[in-house]
Amino acid sequence: MNINPSEFYIKVQDFSVSQKEFTLFRDPSVDLLMTSPQPSLNELDSYYESDDYISHTDSARSWFEKIYQLIKKTTIQQKLKLVLKQQKNKGVLLDVGCGTGDFLAAALASGWQIKGYEPNEKARKIAQNKGVELIQSTQDLPEKSVDVITMWHVLEHVPDVKAQIAELKRLVKPGGTIVIAVPNYKSFDAKHYQNYWAAYDVPRHLWHFSKKSIQGLFAEQNLELVKVKPMWYDSFYVSLLSEKYKTGKMNIIKAFLVGFTSNLSGVFSKEFSSHIYIIKKH
Repeated sequence: MNINPSEFYIKVQDFSVSQKEFTLFRDPSVDLLMTSPQPSLNELDSYYESDDYISHTDSARSWFEKIYQLIKKTTIQQKLKLVLKQQKNKGVLLDVGCGTGDFLAAALASGWQIKGYEPNEKARKIAQNKGVELIQSTQDLPEKSVDVITMWHVLEHVPDVKAQIAELKRLVKPGGTIVIAVPNYKSFDAKHYQNYWAAYDVPRHLWHFSKKSIQGLFAEQNLELVKVKPMWYDSFYVSLLSEKYKTGKMNIIKAFLVGFTSNLSGVFSKEFSSHIYIIKKH
């Protein structure tokens, strides 16, 4: 499968750091969007240099950040239950793009052997202070050495998505599980906010996925998509940020209504703000 995003989709601004405008192109054959131009590896770090980039900090300065940190604790426990349901025996769990390490710290406390990879230096230091074992590169790990690999809102940040999926296949054991969480550009809130939709998050998000694109990209590596689950809280979080980008204010009530409508719409359309994909290696 060759990725060839040639069809114009939408223009989107980087509202959080650079204020620059980027174009999203679509590959209709795989239903995948690509951010253009894509920053070089040297440039990419500068787009994460913001105190408001919440996944690289444990900050709780504002009511918004306090709520985010509170919900994060709840969702971590939900994620652990989901992983254990898919992989009954607690073995080696690798979290790629582990951020500040909260998920891995909770996994360690519940009996998993943990490994984490995080390229951002600021987030790495916070994770290490929580006792999380970090690796310099996933390529340092032997093939078929990991029972579960998780990527919580990380695959959209990876420059070479096909190489990353091939690396996931190399690492996971036969019978192992890969858990991928990414935003869904076909959700109600994406269509509602259009170029103000916060989950486009250009240029940090280099790729933008639908269910078809995830299934196709992993099937190319003979990895089977076995289940798709919604991330219920994401529609509210994304709608709050989208309101801020669109109007300059978070407009709590309106954002809640859009988030609720998106989830309700998703019950019927099966297109939620973000999806968790459960993928198996046979």
